[in-house]
Amino acid sequence: MLKKIAQLLGVVLALAVPATPALAQQGGSLGDTFSGEEIINNGQEFFGSAAQGLASVVENAVSQYGQPNGYILGEEAGGALFIGAKYGEGTLYTRNAGQFSIYWQGPSIGLDVGGDGSKVMMLVYNLTSIQDILGRYPGVDGSAYVIGGVGMTVTKRADVVVVPIRSGVGARLGINVGYLNFTAQPTWNPF
Repeated sequence: MLKKIAQLLGVVLALAVPATPALAQQGGSLGDTFSGEEIINNGQEFFGSAAQGLASVVENAVSQYGQPNGYILGEEAGGALFIGAKYGEGTLYTRNAGQFSIYWQGPSIGLDVGGDGSKVMMLVYNLTSIQDILGRYPGVDGSAYVIGGVGMTVTKRADVVVVPIRSGVGARLGINVGYLNFTAQPTWNPF
């Protein structure tokens, strides 16, 4: 069983290789970007007292991937007992196309036990239209906290790169592979 999980982790890691900074800077009709300072200010307002450490995480993401041309502010909840699920909802903000409600859900499998709730900011790169965000983004996620923390992961589908930054509470320990499926309507089906 562990060997199969390790193989699955390898496949997902190969699919989730982050984009290079040059790729992340490419733009289309939604090409106007947000500065790191704007993202940090909006994130600190959104996260409130849980914003400790947010600036360094955002600065790390911007230094690796450049300035995003969209971002999502939302909330999510999830849990796992080796097999898990995650559900979230939020608002996608863009400079040129406005704001849109967005939902995400996804299954996971791995050495992961516990439950958590998080406020989430997702930096979005390479959107040429709002429809580009919709779909499944494979990734690897790990967590090790009992009370709370701020963490960053990276997922990629085609040219679109999504960098979720979470500040959560709960009791969760482990690593898992899975995907986030972004949709325009809410659903209870994690697949």
